[in-house]
Amino acid sequence: MRTLEIRRLGVVRYQDALDLQRALVEERRAGRVPDLLLLLQHPPVITLGVKGDGGRSNIVADASRLAGLGIDISETGRGGDVTYHGPGQMVGYPIVDLRPDRCDVHRYVRDLEEVLMRVCADYGVAARRLEGLTGAWIDDDKVGAIGVRISRWITSHGFAFNVNTNLDDFNLIVPCGISNRGVTSLQRVAGRDISIDEVEDATVRHFCDVFERDTKLSTSASTSQAL
Repeated sequence: MRTLEIRRLGVVRYQDALDLQRALVEERRAGRVPDLLLLLQHPPVITLGVKGDGGRSNIVADASRLAGLGIDISETGRGGDVTYHGPGQMVGYPIVDLRPDRCDVHRYVRDLEEVLMRVCADYGVAARRLEGLTGAWIDDDKVGAIGVRISRWITSHGFAFNVNTNLDDFNLIVPCGISNRGVTSLQRVAGRDISIDEVEDATVRHFCDVFERDTKLSTSASTSQAL
């Protein structure tokens, strides 16, 4: 069974996390690091995908309002449309080599959805897939968004899971460009306080089960230490 190294990075600026992922993809390609799962949170930021205009047309708030709230807009290079990241949202960036036996983009996305649905089940919450859409859904509300990049079968970007996120911030955008669905958080649906740390623990466990990895290495590191 292959090793998966877990790096729990705390709160990291989006651009710093983007730069870190790019560096780690090259490290993984060269075989200098094992498969990795980065777990972190971002300060408030709106991110754009590569679909169409990246989702700019789905930003509801004007530039002055975003500036007043201190919310940046960042290009990403991942798939998908516009999304929001902020405190209380667990973000996962797998840097994983899918070769030789998992070279299937559709399967990879479904596996990430499976991880998030299993985490929800740990809290007595039934999450599901919706036909034609990505992510993990509770009824018609998205609890976990997925946007990935795969370069020569090495993954980056990943998932954003609303644990105890301020859901009002999603009103600044049309999340993922889907106007007829809502967003929710695990804490709201479960009806009790839930910490990011315990959800990270559950995510690591289920990620290893779904992707058949062994967590022999586990580190906590700041962005400056992460390489």
